[in-house]
Amino acid sequence: MVPTLAATLGVKGHRPTVGTRDCKDLLYVFAVVNLVSAAIHANTLESPKDAKKKTGKSKTRRMQEAFADHLRHVGRMYRRENSKRVVLLIDNAPWHRGKPIDDAMRDNPHLEFKRLPSYSPQLNPIERFWKKLRRRATHNRLFDALADLKTSIRASLSYFQTVRHKIKSMIEGRAKRNANK
Repeated sequence: MVPTLAATLGVKGHRPTVGTRDCKDLLYVFAVVNLVSAAIHANTLESPKDAKKKTGKSKTRRMQEAFADHLRHVGRMYRRENSKRVVLLIDNAPWHRGKPIDDAMRDNPHLEFKRLPSYSPQLNPIERFWKKLRRRATHNRLFDALADLKTSIRASLSYFQTVRHKIKSMIEGRAKRNANK
């Protein structure tokens, strides 16, 4: 996630300003939302601008490995003894497939993917959560360092853990609207 600009309120006659930095550091966030309990499980991956040089791995390979670690985390949160079947809705991002993903899925046979059609983010409940998370954590904010961005994201994720009813209504609200169409 990178800081984002959004519409804002300001004093009449004065244009609000948000600073910028020439920084290519990125923070990737992997998350799942339990559609029943509205619990959120998230992991982050820091990607400094020279990550390829430091690790010798492409962005896709680093993302695949991070997503595989996230899948193992989900597997630990929803153990096979308690959850016979855990379905994860995913899009067709290149880091959602590959050898690291296959290995993680083999380690957690109770996890299964439901791949959504291409170009259909409206079908994925997590996309609505990303929008709320961005609004709370990054809109119109300038971060001095990647660590500050990470702190803001983690604080917002913690907040959403305490207001699960909001997550649940966001998910259910969309489902009700789609059912009425």
